[in-house]
Amino acid sequence: MTQTSENVTWLTQEAYNKLKDELAYLTGPARTEIAAKIAAAREEGDLRENGGYHAAKEEQGKQELRVRQLTQLLENAKVGEAPAADGVVAPGMVVTIAFDGDEDDTLSFLLASREYASTDIETYSPQSPLGSGVIGHKVGEDAEYELPNGRKASVKILEAKPYTG
Repeated sequence: MTQTSENVTWLTQEAYNKLKDELAYLTGPARTEIAAKIAAAREEGDLRENGGYHAAKEEQGKQELRVRQLTQLLENAKVGEAPAADGVVAPGMVVTIAFDGDEDDTLSFLLASREYASTDIETYSPQSPLGSGVIGHKVGEDAEYELPNGRKASVKILEAKPYTG
């Protein structure tokens, strides 16, 4: 789970290890694989009309961007424990809210950085309007956040529990 405070990103040991493993793969075997693809495509001749070469170079650029992102994230990471199951909304928790107090109009989401985005559950960043609006509130409390149009919206915190993956 992550909790971002200025330039510090809080990670569980498991999350830190996962990201460190991804970085090791990208800077080792993945770099070797992409270099081989580029070399093979270069051998095909004219680079101006060589789709395989351009695709491999684009893939290399994306890979190197991810390496820089992971390096920066891990350099600024502090390893800690998952949030406590005390009913207070914090990064790393699955939060269930009701819009405008209407308990039939609810949303459950993981409050975490995009590193944890998955297909299992919608993920909201702690820096998003909704995320920053609910952090620190307890189950049963109302929270307010700003909509893109500048108006305020109100939600009621129905549940907040640590994300278990």
